[in-house]
Amino acid sequence: MSGGVDSSVAAGLLKESGYEVIGFTLQLWPAYAEASAGKPSEKEPGGCCGLSAIEDAKRVARILQISHYVLNCRKVFQKEVIDYFCQTYLSGQTPNPCVMCNRRIKFAYFLKKAQEISADYVATGHYARITRKGTHYFLKKGIDAKRDQSYFLYNLTREQLSAVLFPLGGFTKEEVRKKARSFGFPNSGKKGSQEICFIPDNDYGRFIRDRIPEAATPGPIFNLEGKWLGQHKGIAFYTVGQREGLGISLPRPLYVVEIDPARNALVVAEKEAVYRKELLVDDLNWIGEKPSEMFKATAKIRYRNPETPVTIEPLNGKVRVKFRKPQFAVTPGQSVVFYKGDTILGGGVIASCHSEEHCDEESRFLSFVWVSG
Repeated sequence: MSGGVDSSVAAGLLKESGYEVIGFTLQLWPAYAEASAGKPSEKEPGGCCGLSAIEDAKRVARILQISHYVLNCRKVFQKEVIDYFCQTYLSGQTPNPCVMCNRRIKFAYFLKKAQEISADYVATGHYARITRKGTHYFLKKGIDAKRDQSYFLYNLTREQLSAVLFPLGGFTKEEVRKKARSFGFPNSGKKGSQEICFIPDNDYGRFIRDRIPEAATPGPIFNLEGKWLGQHKGIAFYTVGQREGLGISLPRPLYVVEIDPARNALVVAEKEAVYRKELLVDDLNWIGEKPSEMFKATAKIRYRNPETPVTIEPLNGKVRVKFRKPQFAVTPGQSVVFYKGDTILGGGVIASCHSEEHCDEESRFLSFVWVSG
């Protein structure tokens, strides 16, 4: 229970359905504001686990007459999410902390804790659905297309799905708010968080600099021909497809097409060069059966991107993914997720190409590998 309307209504729906419900708020980040130059910050870090959020969750629990506890997950969150977040940027990639939080915290660490107290299920306020056919479980999109969060859940296994409930999967956000009002929840009109929970001011650059000062080491900016164009402020502060903040003035805008940590360099080009036709994926996580031959599906390379038709070709433990239409700014570190209709097949993390044999002439500077687990 994050203190938001979604997890609150999820708890209310389960209580209404006859479940014995216990509420947990995962404290992922210090509840008190960080000190800056000896003075408290104006914003609490951890919008989903600050003091006000915990109080909102407790108020909802009192209304529902359920037990509520705060579980200290700071150390495991630091190791599995914060460190991953900073190091991924430092390696020239762009992390997805929400995916990692689901994978390592909510549906691994916390699921194990819940099973230790003999809970039958862990339930969250995600907009997604779980269906069952015989002994097999399937992850489906939520019916509210604008709120569907299945993209962030692709790392779930069928074993985990058997122990998870998503009560909001069949609701729209408007219906959830209406239900919150009917329960008398004080947070029924509370806005959802649009920021990374542990960076409420959205200044991820400051966050990384404070923890890894060497991230701000300047380096060269080259064009595709290797010509020096300028100097960047540190590769951790850039992502593929980025246009702003390059400090280069030319007649046509330039975009980041490659981040090279070995040279501490950026490679930039005009927009046309940022499109990619295919990617290579590895360490696959299939929720269902592992494919043995080429097949067609759709894929998302970012949460906000629309699905795009792809062809998936198995290759000795890897798969090659070809887009029907080239995609803009396929970004190493971000997740690629595969769908068949409203079913999530699996997903992984986009990474740079390690072998020229997988890079065609057009994308010789940057191709991709899918990493999952």
